[in-house]
Amino acid sequence: MAKKVFVSGFFDLLHSGHVAFLQQAARKGEVYVSLGSDETMRQLKHRNPLYGEEERLFMVAGLASVKYTFIASGTGVLDFEPELRALRPDIFLVNEDGDDLQKRVLCTSLGIEYLVMKREPHHPLPFRSSETIRDASKMPYRLDLAGGWLDQPYVSKYSPGPVITISLEPTQEFDLRSGMATSTRSKAISIWGSRIPAGNPVDLAKILFACDNPPGTKEIAGSQDAIGIVLPHLNCLWYGGEYWPKHIESVKDDATLNWLERHLRLVKLKPRKEDFRVLDQTNITPEHAIALSQAAQRCYQGILEKDIIGFGRGMRDSFEAQVRMFPLMTNPLVQETIEKYRETAYGWKLSGAGGGGYLVLATDLPLPDAIPLRIRRVGF
Repeated sequence: MAKKVFVSGFFDLLHSGHVAFLQQAARKGEVYVSLGSDETMRQLKHRNPLYGEEERLFMVAGLASVKYTFIASGTGVLDFEPELRALRPDIFLVNEDGDDLQKRVLCTSLGIEYLVMKREPHHPLPFRSSETIRDASKMPYRLDLAGGWLDQPYVSKYSPGPVITISLEPTQEFDLRSGMATSTRSKAISIWGSRIPAGNPVDLAKILFACDNPPGTKEIAGSQDAIGIVLPHLNCLWYGGEYWPKHIESVKDDATLNWLERHLRLVKLKPRKEDFRVLDQTNITPEHAIALSQAAQRCYQGILEKDIIGFGRGMRDSFEAQVRMFPLMTNPLVQETIEKYRETAYGWKLSGAGGGGYLVLATDLPLPDAIPLRIRRVGF
């Protein structure tokens, strides 16, 4: 009978190195793969997976070299221990990066052969690892939570107010024109490469804003895009009739950022029309600008007080004030998606005007079809 070969890992960013490793494992017997859960990845790697556990399960199970795969029921480095004890394989196989004393001791106690395999890419393919792929671009994204459009002088001239932004770890790739400052991010990559350089973050944000709006630019991209990408943490940008904010207030408190991560989720929307122009049919008035400013301030206060009701209401009111000024921001398809989550979320907004991006939800309920976020803590 074929030997049972046990393999564990996250297998996020599935690549040719993973496939080669599992093919090598299959030469020793029938391969059983234990996949670390999303929660275990957050505990051990301190980040969200690029692909959720169900999608990783689907991809690994589809490989011809794998006999059976499952989500580990435990937590920590030995998250697979309950399944290992039940299956009692002949071999526990790891690569050099996965070698761990705790694994060795456990296998010895159970009489399981423990083998460490050297990383060998399939000839003539190059060496691959999840970390080298993930490091290809550390450039963050930006998400504004409330007050968007106040970074434009033609709005904030009627009422000064804040734009609330967070800088996001690139735990996944967001679509172009999705409202996550992807065009500004592309400009940052073109001038700096894969990550933000060392230096004063405000000065770097000014450089990026200038590169994003070279001389002759007719429609100036708001500075919240550049600031939200470069400055880590949560930032409250106070605008008052100019392209650059008069004051920037940063919130670096881990408890607040952790709370915000637990209560923010994204839901992908359908693509918008190619010829879409949000600036058509605008209705910018002092009354609407004041409503936007006041809603953004309530949203910010809700975050500082960790008040999910106040946070959600401020986000929703900010979005509704935006729609009154820019009616084309929403459409029947967007409204249909909002109705789906009206009973499970305290507030919502769009990351991209007119759809094509994400519905941003303030919620305290688990939403299996929604995307979690990771706020960037480091400066560069």
